[in-house]
Amino acid sequence: MRFRLTSTHARGISRAVAKWNETDLMMMHRALELAARGQGLVEPNPMVGCVIVKSGRIVGEGHHQKFGGPHAEIHALRKAGRAARGATAYVTLEPCAHHGKTPPCTDALIQAEISRCVVATRDPNPLVAGRGISALRKARIQVATGLLSGDAQRLISPFSTFHKLSRPYVTLKWAQSLDGKIATRSGDSKWITSTESRRRAHALRARVDAIIVGIGTVLADDPELTARHVKPKRIATRIVLDSQLRIPKTSKLVRTATDVPTIVVGSGWRLQWRRPEAALERAGVEVLLLPEADGGINVPMLLRMLRERQMTNVMVEGGGRVLGSFVDQRLADEAEVYVAPRLIGGTGAPGPLAGNGPETMGDLIGLASVERADCGPDICYNLRFGP
Repeated sequence: MRFRLTSTHARGISRAVAKWNETDLMMMHRALELAARGQGLVEPNPMVGCVIVKSGRIVGEGHHQKFGGPHAEIHALRKAGRAARGATAYVTLEPCAHHGKTPPCTDALIQAEISRCVVATRDPNPLVAGRGISALRKARIQVATGLLSGDAQRLISPFSTFHKLSRPYVTLKWAQSLDGKIATRSGDSKWITSTESRRRAHALRARVDAIIVGIGTVLADDPELTARHVKPKRIATRIVLDSQLRIPKTSKLVRTATDVPTIVVGSGWRLQWRRPEAALERAGVEVLLLPEADGGINVPMLLRMLRERQMTNVMVEGGGRVLGSFVDQRLADEAEVYVAPRLIGGTGAPGPLAGNGPETMGDLIGLASVERADCGPDICYNLRFGP
């Protein structure tokens, strides 16, 4: 196997600290590329890649391919065979040291008699949290950590959010015109953006665990909230925030609830005795009744419940009030914003974010990174929130 040094890798090399050589950087870049192939297939496990190198040559490589299946290290060791003895293993995440659905990867690396293990970042899972590195060192395997740790941590950010914040990773998504409108004053929004933008948005739908919308979006658009234009990696549960359970029984979401998991979330003590959820449940819809919070749905409680269901990635598609509430409560981790070169105008035309909003510019939610991509005539901005 050969791995070509690209300009991206060269930039990484120029930024690296002196203790890493060119081979180290190339191989960890390769491991990160492999890890990304598991997106949408391995959750709630993290994406992980592994490359095994001996005498400057790749003798085995692999990635975590599906939930419950062998981890990246096992795939790489199987390909390396006896060549793994005395080799260096490059792993994007600390090897596991506990029995889960599969045996510990640390045991496999030790039994293969590797001499060195380079780990990009430590595992945020309390079941591991340094134990894998400790086990390798006790076996007299040289361990080095921190190579391209920022890239590795970004790759596992949903996994980290799941364990550190006890909730799923939340991605906001909306499409808007150049003047910041998500619909005309009559509520018409099909279609603001291009086919290319919709294809990218559907690819995001195709890898998340749940898609959240407000009842206003359902009443205005009657969406299906399914992944089209692409082959789904997983089927997202459709979740409607609907305090008073106003969702029409004739809506596409209700009519297809037996085919695609659908949850309607209501709130308020009045619903307890009115039992409006009975008809929805007969149609195959799951109804959750949560305590009120600020006159609406208790979103933090909902996210904790979704985490209990092993959901690691959820996508919020609107409308403006729902999107704004996630921003106001600092519950958003990322945003995909599609901007079309079109002007809608009108003071009555809605924008993407409602809610309270910040009082001063200094109160704005912080940005960790901003990326831009062309989607046909549109521009897609990917925002990652952070300190």
